[in-house]
Amino acid sequence: MRIGRRFQFPPEQQEQRRKTVRLSWLSLALLTSTAIAVYLTLGQSEAMKTAWIEDLLALVPPIALIIAVRIENREPTERFPYGYFRAVSIAFLVISAVLLLAGAWLLFDSVMKLIEGARAPIGTMPVFGRPIWAGWAMIAALTYCVGIGVLLGRLKLPVAEKLNDRALAADADMNKAGWMSEGAAIVGIVLIGYGRWWGDAAAAAFISLNIVRDGWVNLRQVVTDLMDESPTKLGETELESLPGRIRAAAERLPWVEKAAVRLRESGHVIAGEVFLVPRVEENLVANVEAASETLCALDWRIYSLTVMPVSRLDGADMPRH
Repeated sequence: MRIGRRFQFPPEQQEQRRKTVRLSWLSLALLTSTAIAVYLTLGQSEAMKTAWIEDLLALVPPIALIIAVRIENREPTERFPYGYFRAVSIAFLVISAVLLLAGAWLLFDSVMKLIEGARAPIGTMPVFGRPIWAGWAMIAALTYCVGIGVLLGRLKLPVAEKLNDRALAADADMNKAGWMSEGAAIVGIVLIGYGRWWGDAAAAAFISLNIVRDGWVNLRQVVTDLMDESPTKLGETELESLPGRIRAAAERLPWVEKAAVRLRESGHVIAGEVFLVPRVEENLVANVEAASETLCALDWRIYSLTVMPVSRLDGADMPRH
């Protein structure tokens, strides 16, 4: 039995990891183009400025993911004997904190502009020598952003599901949900065009709320991960059935009378302990090693299971919450 080994992803998941990196680079390129498009047309609109900042914040997740993928599967060391799997969770934490803090500040700024009655005029701009209302250019840029966000979200989500990658899934959800922010900005611009000055600040506040929501949901998820929560279904709070499956498989072993399981998630991988009450103690070491191999084979994400024989189990059935 070897300890301190590098986790070996199955071939399919290894390909998905490479795809994650490619998608992250694609995201950086496309999201940079959306940020430039919005910047060139933002004018004095608060909604456009907030949408532009949101586009800049959207660059943080793919950068964090690229770094995390490079770090997470390094060989364990004497200083880090459990490996670097939590690099993904740390990247997730950074993303969430940036979103929450930036969103809160933008929300405060938008509400103050609304209270002060700040008015953002939208003038004209020359196109082929003819003046046109600048709002049309803003709407065109935002429509482009909607298309890019939906495209990236749909490309990332299947990969996140195959890898059980919470950080990538959160990034995909943010991309897909971005259409609400851009849609709100478009509504705000149209309202300004009809003389409703408050539409701009109201749209900016709505976009800020969306950023705060993304940050809060993701922060709550990553904090529970770092607290060694039992594995949950991707994008949900419901616990996975994996601990029960491992326990059932352990209790089917002919030499095992009773079993209890504790699991925790670290990035893409799962580790934990299996406590077994043996019926007989003959060949116990060989049986324990064989049980470890059998139970680890139940799911590709299982990196390490410490199988420990005990004389009895007290309180094996823990409360659900």
